[in-house]
Amino acid sequence: MTPESLAAMIDHTNLKPEAVAAAIDRLCEEALRYGFVAVCVNPIWVARCAQMLAGSSVRVASVIGFPLGTSRTETKVDEARRAIDDGAMEIDMVARIGDLIAGDTSIVRDDIASVVDVVHAASIEHELKVILETAVLTPDQIIAGCRCAAEAQADFVKTSTGFHPAGGATSETVRLLHRYATPLKVKASGGIRRLSSARAMIEAGACRIGTSSGPAIIEELKQAMSY
Repeated sequence: MTPESLAAMIDHTNLKPEAVAAAIDRLCEEALRYGFVAVCVNPIWVARCAQMLAGSSVRVASVIGFPLGTSRTETKVDEARRAIDDGAMEIDMVARIGDLIAGDTSIVRDDIASVVDVVHAASIEHELKVILETAVLTPDQIIAGCRCAAEAQADFVKTSTGFHPAGGATSETVRLLHRYATPLKVKASGGIRRLSSARAMIEAGACRIGTSSGPAIIEELKQAMSY
């Protein structure tokens, strides 16, 4: 793994509610400098990021129904549409976690499918990631979540919001997602701050890493390789 190939798997993320414009600008500048695949920001910053990153290969991702997943489906659809209109190419939506735990999988699937329709109608390049908040789920519930996302024809399943006190990504969970969500891709996020963690997630089957520590992780790899 080279710094360039690892950077091409990182969604450089700032979803803090206290983020100011200068912090978002810095996020975009770092994404350009390191070659990250995307920046992931709250909806209010999408247009600003799209303008800063215009003409580059860095994609803009935004979150909807975040961080609880409990917005009405029509609200999630509207959020997704507005983010896409502002320049988002990727949408990370939080699934209806309570319904998933309760076993109401048809509700979970249909909620995802409604957002999928909006995202995929935008273009073949637009993608939807489904956040399952796996730290609060049993393995059987995680598998059910994967099936819901796959049946709804999403593009990714994602481990975590990074905001739940129960925790974020683990390599064991990523391995489970990779096994049961195929052909969907897997994004690992939540608590990934070191190179060792990023490597573990990739080895377990993740092809995307969501982290606010992207520059530090790349610099750690460069140092290890004596760049």
